Amino acid sequence: MATIFNHFHGNKNAFLNPCDVTKKLSGFPEVCITTFSERIIEDFVHNNSAKVIANLYSANGTLPVYEIEYANKKMGLFLSRVGAPACVCGLEEIIALGAKKVVLFGCCGILNQSIADGKIIVPSSAVRDEGTSYHYFSESEEINAEDSSTDTVVQCLKQHKIPYVVGKVWTTDAIYRETPEAIEERKKQGCIAVEMECSASLAVAKFRNIPIIQFFYGADNLDSDTWEVRDLTDYGLSFSDKYMAIALECGISF
Repeated sequence: MATIFNHFHGNKNAFLNPCDVTKKLSGFPEVCITTFSERIIEDFVHNNSAKVIANLYSANGTLPVYEIEYANKKMGLFLSRVGAPACVCGLEEIIALGAKKVVLFGCCGILNQSIADGKIIVPSSAVRDEGTSYHYFSESEEINAEDSSTDTVVQCLKQHKIPYVVGKVWTTDAIYRETPEAIEERKKQGCIAVEMECSASLAVAKFRNIPIIQFFYGADNLDSDTWEVRDLTDYGLSFSDKYMAIALECGISF
């Protein structure tokens, strides 16, 4: 069966392209920061100078794109929708607006507590257990992060003495189908965390030739006999200043 999973079409000129619905904005920030937590975005905007310079539109509603400034550098800030397809649509439109580099961060589930617990997780690669990436990158079980992007976030974390680990993550489309068998299989592959967008974000970045930095903070724990929700429902708010500080430092280090 000739599905996209084993029959990649690499033609960059699609029937519908991002530039057909999103026009480039003069003076748009070169670097954009994005996360999945609305609370983190709202908290930062409330406590810092930010102005709306664009909007991303969908049937789910309107997402404002803010211009912020840090260390005398203007950057963009916007909310990404959860899930690979929605996240990638946002990235596509941000790139069409004029972004040249992206910093993306969010929460993840811990698969290896002894290695990843309490640390910022920097993905070196991602298992492609989602569908979106196969529309942007030829078939493979995993997709690698660019060494230069990984090195940038690692240097920022080292400089600020923030504990971190670099490792493989598992990107899945279905959070309610993380069965014990699937979890065990991914752990044997070396995955230390699970999330929903990394492999697709890496794929679109490679396809559009846009550097992307990604990092994650552990929320719930799957490396136990029963699921530990921990601060998953906090959506990162309790440590939002820390996560935004890392993202901003990465943004000026690009």
